[in-house]
Amino acid sequence: MIPMSLAQVAAVMDGKLSETADPEAVVTGGVEFDSRKAGPGGLFLAIPGDKVDGHDFAAKAAAQGALATIATRPIDTPAVYVENGIDALTKLAKHVAAASKAQIIGVTGSNGKTSTKDLIGQLCADLGPTVATEGNFNNELGHPYTVCRVEPDTEYLVLELAARGLGHITQLCEIAPPTIGAVLNVGISHLDGFGSIETTAKAKSELPQFLGADDNVFLNADDPRVADMEAATAATAWRFGIREPAEITAADVDPRDGRHAFTLVTPDGEARVQLGLWGDHHIYNALAAAGVLWKLGQTTEKIAEGLSRAGRLSERRMDVFTRPDGTTVIDDSYNANPASMGAAVRTLGQLPTEGRRIAVLGLMADLEEQSETCHRRLGEQARDAGIDEVIAIGAGTEPIVDGADGVTATHVPDQAAAIALLQSRLRPGDAVLVKGSRYRTWDVADHLRAKEDTDQ
Repeated sequence: MIPMSLAQVAAVMDGKLSETADPEAVVTGGVEFDSRKAGPGGLFLAIPGDKVDGHDFAAKAAAQGALATIATRPIDTPAVYVENGIDALTKLAKHVAAASKAQIIGVTGSNGKTSTKDLIGQLCADLGPTVATEGNFNNELGHPYTVCRVEPDTEYLVLELAARGLGHITQLCEIAPPTIGAVLNVGISHLDGFGSIETTAKAKSELPQFLGADDNVFLNADDPRVADMEAATAATAWRFGIREPAEITAADVDPRDGRHAFTLVTPDGEARVQLGLWGDHHIYNALAAAGVLWKLGQTTEKIAEGLSRAGRLSERRMDVFTRPDGTTVIDDSYNANPASMGAAVRTLGQLPTEGRRIAVLGLMADLEEQSETCHRRLGEQARDAGIDEVIAIGAGTEPIVDGADGVTATHVPDQAAAIALLQSRLRPGDAVLVKGSRYRTWDVADHLRAKEDTDQ
């Protein structure tokens, strides 16, 4: 974090120091809300929860070197007392962002935010010290937590901007105002919060609307809802895409074995890219990242080298591995919506294998009245991608089986039943995709990974 005295921290947070806290002590570490990570020179944020209260771990954090605990009730160790811990962290993050020299980059969209943020973070690290959102820790806690990781020498801060309703992205931008933005796409997701795809588009447009005349935004030319956002921004708008005219584009796309190669074209030149990431959807993620790096001054050749070298950073996202028995597993089980599900089954269909292609698919959550249609369409996509067998898990996924006409398709009630079915049917050389919304397929993915560990 940017070094600050405890007195300064308390002032920024509108808080009050306890009598045991040293106002002159300088905070040099980060802010942690997990006491196991609290360390010398840092702060510990005590968050009260339904089952665990962080205040009960303040002594542990202090013993590990934390200078003070950000607390909302009396404790026996040095503290900064505040009314609300997350609000206090947000105030601190705003101060850190304003005091930092880092160029701030914001990424949003219905799909691909985490992967694109990871790509940008890896490529920015070639230019200078970089801080980026960990995983998809992009909520009201994770966002200010990430900003507070900025240090005096940080040159680039890459932030994933998520929303479950209108105004959320604007609030995140106000904490750490980006000067470069990227909007990837607008899709059907989180309809429980947005209600319609039109409202989703309005929410995503908050990023380009926030940017000023001296800023830059990269918009997906192939997504009409995103391309139309150019009219709503004062920033200089640049486009990336494949089908429609764009400043940042991909030519001569070669699907290879599911890890695509293409020629990256920017206003400054072109260079060949061989992605190490699986799935055609990563072409768009790579183009968005390329645009950002191009605007930061990186050469097209260096951008292409960085994209070719970049790997997967976040767990349960297109993690492809081959077990000792020859079974290939695609663990893409972190989350799911219609667009990412479609991309995943296409990737499975492109994967070279001597055996069968089996898709284990869980529920796509938060689709409201669109759920049945979207799950049926997923079954059709699996059929069209050449998938040999589909296993649909849990209530609400029955339409997947209905849509997968002509494919061996089975509906099972839960993950335990899916694991049992896989154990009876899986053969060496098969390829298996596991994907669903959050925890709904994690047990299946973990079983396949545990089997890998056991075999080794």
